[in-house]
Amino acid sequence: MDKSLVVLGGGEAGTGAAVLAKTKGYAVFLSDQSEIREEYKRVLIHHGVDFEEGGHSHGRLLTAQEVVKSPGIPENVPIVKQIREKGIPVISDMELAGRFFNGYTICITGSNGKTTTALLVGHILKRAGKKVVVAGNMGDSFAMALTRETPDYAVLEISSFQLDGMRRFKANMALITNITPDHLDRYDYDFQKYVDSKLKITQNQTPGDYFIYNADDPVLQKEINKRTLAAKHVPISINPLKMNYGAYVNEDKEMIIQFNKKEKIMTIEELALQGKHNTYNSMAGGVIG
Repeated sequence: MDKSLVVLGGGEAGTGAAVLAKTKGYAVFLSDQSEIREEYKRVLIHHGVDFEEGGHSHGRLLTAQEVVKSPGIPENVPIVKQIREKGIPVISDMELAGRFFNGYTICITGSNGKTTTALLVGHILKRAGKKVVVAGNMGDSFAMALTRETPDYAVLEISSFQLDGMRRFKANMALITNITPDHLDRYDYDFQKYVDSKLKITQNQTPGDYFIYNADDPVLQKEINKRTLAAKHVPISINPLKMNYGAYVNEDKEMIIQFNKKEKIMTIEELALQGKHNTYNSMAGGVIG
């Protein structure tokens, strides 16, 4: 049987998923309840992707082999409920893109600071001469980025909505900046469901992978204490905790990074990005870079 895929949503994520799948030999049909922006329609037409807008052809959607759901589409919309009732697998654009990437994934999520951290990490890797793409929940989708280049490293900002649709995708490095109540309307106003979604970034990790987290975040600390996570833990803190592994700020306001038998020392004043939150971002970037 030929590989076929239905994509729900014709924005950045959906269009990227459709084009990537098309280039990989899938028979693709994209459907959007609303009008698709002209820039995305041009891309779909250029790549020969079959699509519709302004409504759904239920017959085609409900007989799909697999569905990629754009992250902006809630679970409780009727068409998504009907697709799930049919037992059709529903994945995210990130999950699809991960099938076609053999490089190193650095995945960043959190309620705040994830975009700044992703851009910083990407900058550090590019300055080091690495072939890297920075994508995900900003700029190009991961899928769209893979239609344009084949990087060795992918620095990915990932939203909770994208994490919800991940199954086999694995982060070689996973970072959670912090967790505070956000988007609770998508999680039945249950904060724990939102927290569980964020922690999905660690799923499928092995002992050879890394989980970097904000050790000063009480929600994260509680979750880590009650879970068994396979990856090597790398805490970061702006407090003088004197860790043997990870990053912290000592009594002299120096940022100490101890990772993979290497130590880096930098004063807070030397950081290009100032402020408490940017200290965390810089520490995360220093550990990963």
